[in-house]
Amino acid sequence: MTPFVWEAFLGDTDREVIRRGGYGQRRGLGQRPALLLIDCQYNYFGLDKPILEQLDEYPAGVGEGAWKTVDPIAGLTEAARGAGRPVIYTRQIQSDPEHDHFAAKAGRDPASGLAGSPGTRIVEPLSPQPGDIIIDKTTTSPFFGTPLIAHLIRLRVDTLVIAGGSTSGCVRSATLAAAGRQFRVGVVTDCVFDRIRLSHCTALLDMWMKFADLLTAKEAREYLVSGRGASCGEGAGSSRESIASD
Repeated sequence: MTPFVWEAFLGDTDREVIRRGGYGQRRGLGQRPALLLIDCQYNYFGLDKPILEQLDEYPAGVGEGAWKTVDPIAGLTEAARGAGRPVIYTRQIQSDPEHDHFAAKAGRDPASGLAGSPGTRIVEPLSPQPGDIIIDKTTTSPFFGTPLIAHLIRLRVDTLVIAGGSTSGCVRSATLAAAGRQFRVGVVTDCVFDRIRLSHCTALLDMWMKFADLLTAKEAREYLVSGRGASCGEGAGSSRESIASD
């Protein structure tokens, strides 16, 4: 049986805690989903090259690991739009360089994150379409200081299907914030990416244990079209293969 992506990092005690604590149980998804794409921007995708080969130009970019998600994410947007589901983009954009905690923590020039900078644009293959919603944010959470919750209430959304990056940063933050507001959350495992493999794996483990159901792109597309939360809850992502390493 194919192992979970995080399996190699766990000890016997960890596995027993998960088993006896009942972690990773599927909650199931609702019937009114929206697709939430987190920070699919050039700053975080970088160039379609191995990560080390593009860091000089995009120091926060993930490189080819992020670009591998473009086609499956495009499939999600096509399915969502075709089914009349809301498609919501977030963009990390700063109006004041003094407020860019991420750049300051890494000791980098924050200019690339300022409004109007080329790196803040959504990558071309995933460009928003008329009718999509774009949420600009200055922190990891798409809910903090933004109109996101007002849009979700207006659209009567009960579930967020989340893709984008990074897994351990803004994707995880969005997942926790959504779950804390009683939305059901599905994280699409082959549509999220991170700079460090350990960060990616442990973030998926944490979300799987406590906050979200994990889906493959195929399962997420089928769910966005059908909106059948019960059947999705029974099958999608419930096998090890669904959230396994490549």
